[in-house]
Amino acid sequence: MSLEAEEMSLVDHLTELRRRLIYVLIVFVAGLVIGLFVAKPIYLYLISADPAQGFVLHAFSFWDGIGMYMKIAMAVSLAFSVPFIVFQLWAFISPGLRPVERSAALRYVPYVFILFILGIAFAYYIVFPMALSFTISITRSMGLEETYGIAEYFSFLFSLVIPLALLFELPLIVMFLTKLRVLNPLRLRRMRRYAYFALVFIAVVITPPDFISDFLVTIPLLVLYEFSVFLSAFVYRRQLAEDAQREARYIKAQES
Repeated sequence: MSLEAEEMSLVDHLTELRRRLIYVLIVFVAGLVIGLFVAKPIYLYLISADPAQGFVLHAFSFWDGIGMYMKIAMAVSLAFSVPFIVFQLWAFISPGLRPVERSAALRYVPYVFILFILGIAFAYYIVFPMALSFTISITRSMGLEETYGIAEYFSFLFSLVIPLALLFELPLIVMFLTKLRVLNPLRLRRMRRYAYFALVFIAVVITPPDFISDFLVTIPLLVLYEFSVFLSAFVYRRQLAEDAQREARYIKAQES
């Protein structure tokens, strides 16, 4: 291939990448607009669910209410955007994949949204109330008067829920990489101690600075990793069976 052809190919790839980034930006902005319309009912639901254990939320600046609406709108937009981002990524790299890899990647796209929603539900209904209950109990045991701002409350909420929802994609990523034969359960088991260290580090970074939040996020991440190893083993066994069948057919064809 000539240098000019290679340069044109690079320009074409960059043009394609820019086009798909524009699509992602359009979907994100559209999701943000939708999120602004549904922010109030979502806010009312979050307050009526009362994980805040009865305390009153306060606004300490004129922008707290707007900031809360924007946080909710961004969460809604992210829920819409994540599957679309994955699909656009697949569409960008699919020309370089083999047909089996292309079909495997496309099958996994719908599950991105499902796992993201499951991650949000788990983080909000299990992890967040436990973390909030722990921090409130410590505050009350110290005899401190509780005055919580709405901005701090929702920052605490989203700092737990959104990262954990994104990390729920780990099993899907591992299954996909196993399907592409980049990973396998043997390699995942060998790197377990390093993976555990990385997951603990991630949990400490993404959670508020208290031990119980770190613990409540670390345990699900370790379980997700082990579940990913299990799924990888399932996919890997099917690959070995398919390879054995293919080899048997080849040997039979050679003999005949």
